[in-house]
Amino acid sequence: MTPPEDCTTMAELRRTIDALDTRLVALLAARAACIDRAIELKPGEGLPARIGPRVDEVLANVRAQAGEQGLDPALADTLWRTLIDWSIAREERVLGQDTPGDQDDRDNY
Repeated sequence: MTPPEDCTTMAELRRTIDALDTRLVALLAARAACIDRAIELKPGEGLPARIGPRVDEVLANVRAQAGEQGLDPALADTLWRTLIDWSIAREERVLGQDTPGDQDDRDNY
């Protein structure tokens, strides 16, 4: 994969973007697999799908990492809120929870 600054044509830049998109999709699939595992683990630990303090922690971490890596923190926040909302909705659906709970347990998500 050619670094963006070394791309000399749009075709070359598009190949780089396509390669990055492939990697991003693979990472998102791995993250979704973690959510599936959380669905298996949470009932045994008595945890609800939504753990407010954990959501806040994840968003703060992502905003900080985005800023450190030169990505707009607002964009990262928006993307992760979508990921988190999808994840919690999936957990609630599978776990059969009608209303999200909240627990002050920062080691779980």
